Amino acid sequence: MSSALELLDRERILAGLTTTAQLALNRLEVFPALDSTNAYLQAGAQEHWPSGAICLAEQQSAGRGRLGRCWQTPFGASLALSLLWRFSLPPDALSGLSLATGIAVARTVQKLGVTEVGLKWPNDVWWRERKLGGILLESGSDAGACYVVAGIGLNVNLPSRTGALIDQPWVDLQEIMGTTALSRNRIAAMLISELVEAFIRFEQSGFADWIEEWARFDIIAGRRVRLTMLNTAVTGIARGVNSTGALLLETGSGEIKPYVGGEISLRIEP
Repeated sequence: MSSALELLDRERILAGLTTTAQLALNRLEVFPALDSTNAYLQAGAQEHWPSGAICLAEQQSAGRGRLGRCWQTPFGASLALSLLWRFSLPPDALSGLSLATGIAVARTVQKLGVTEVGLKWPNDVWWRERKLGGILLESGSDAGACYVVAGIGLNVNLPSRTGALIDQPWVDLQEIMGTTALSRNRIAAMLISELVEAFIRFEQSGFADWIEEWARFDIIAGRRVRLTMLNTAVTGIARGVNSTGALLLETGSGEIKPYVGGEISLRIEP
């Protein structure tokens, strides 16, 4: 028997945040539906909202991932949230932030008691070769200052009819944990706390401080992968990442070359 649907509740989420997150946030909004949580905060950034704005939506009508891909967000079946954060760093110093964001998500899932959670460069959260969540970072500038909107999608209890629309192997927390008694408010508070603390740490030390932790979650290291970029593709062995978060790819000649995220699609080769 399935448990009753727990709606997202602003006050319960706020109460579950760490002290660091409570002090860093300036606004937290919960909506029944939005076109996109990222688009909502992008608009807020242009209206000069301060750093530390969070929005969550029970449902998104135009949720998206990297490369314009659709992200399925049916009502009450996942976590869809975005964080607006302003940095004093130049844009090129934010390289690797998407990987640090992925680590924050993976940490949250681990704290729920899930083992075997991994990260697929640059921004997918996986469990046993199936996608559990995704990340979309969008940056901009406002009055000369750099800001980032980080969008997170995490599958909690997707209905089978939604799963049928997803074009890759996927999984949700309900299946992994074997229970329907999952509090999305608790998970949201844990995730927001991890994200805030990760962004504070990133501003202080950049991505170099995260490389060892990335390696513990990296599911493609040592595997053959194919990178597709616009009209070209390259195949090689993934050899981890460098201090900027670029993927290190070993080609057939033995050369190891860095590749930065952006418009790169990565597939694991058989």
